[in-house]
Amino acid sequence: MKMSDVAKLANVSAATVSRVLSNPEKVSLETRERVLDVINKVNYKPHIVARQFRTQETKIILVVVPDITSAFFAKVLRGIEHVALKNGYQVILGDTENDVERENSYIDLLLQKQVDGMVLLTAKIDKNKLEELSNEFPLVLACEYVDGLNVPTVSIDNISSARKATEHLIQLGHTKIAHITGPMSVILSRDRLKGYKQAMISHDLEIEPSYIQEADRTFESSYNQTLKLLSLATPPTGIFVFNDEMAMGTIKAAKDSGLTVPDDLAVVGFDNIKMATVFEPNLTTIDQPKFAIGQKAMELLLQLINGEPMKKKKFVMKDELIIRDSTKGE
Repeated sequence: MKMSDVAKLANVSAATVSRVLSNPEKVSLETRERVLDVINKVNYKPHIVARQFRTQETKIILVVVPDITSAFFAKVLRGIEHVALKNGYQVILGDTENDVERENSYIDLLLQKQVDGMVLLTAKIDKNKLEELSNEFPLVLACEYVDGLNVPTVSIDNISSARKATEHLIQLGHTKIAHITGPMSVILSRDRLKGYKQAMISHDLEIEPSYIQEADRTFESSYNQTLKLLSLATPPTGIFVFNDEMAMGTIKAAKDSGLTVPDDLAVVGFDNIKMATVFEPNLTTIDQPKFAIGQKAMELLLQLINGEPMKKKKFVMKDELIIRDSTKGE
């Protein structure tokens, strides 16, 4: 089935069918409905490669994530796709598994113009390469970011949100507070550590080096690091953890050590994934507006693709401390 066949059945020109597919707002509602009805009946699929040659567009967006198994990124992706589909774009996904070489291989798709633009939810590749890439192609960073990089970015203020999480524990009377970080190669881990330290210093609390342990974003790694913290001569009474999945590992380690959360150990996570409300005890956490981050990132990418002026490139979304049972008793 060709476009000319669709045009004949709908009693319009092939150009009109093309406009219905690419610029439907330029076609009257009656004609548009008639053409779409034919397209649906005959299951017509436009020839993507041919369209690329004509328009230099693929109508495809690439989203690169560090870990597809993460519940956090799933919600961000949903926000991206919501805006993309509404604007006639399809989304394909690249999972780097936190491997910088795989991140580079996905970027090759942009260089080869196999996609119209890219949203990076991870930013481990060289800063100068990212800068050069953004000067040539539509590119947006979301969730992760790079200091001093002039690329449209959507994120929260990880330093202030980590400070907020730590201060919550301080306000509950805890003075021996530990922090289990994410990988220190990631800027989010470094910024959340900064926020933790700022809170401790501002309340004249000692930062004990042994209270800071690095993990790899997983339940298991945080479980093991928590056991290490609890084995100290003076263990912490509160722990701020890099993300919710890791915080659940911390709670499991506390329970397996015969402790009660929050009576013996208070725990704060980060991200507010869905499991935070199911896990026992329910998790106190920092809520990131995941869906809204995805929406905003895709809106910025569309601006770049369409060549629209962008007055502002850095968008800091609002986070919120959600207090649940892991830091307060009945």
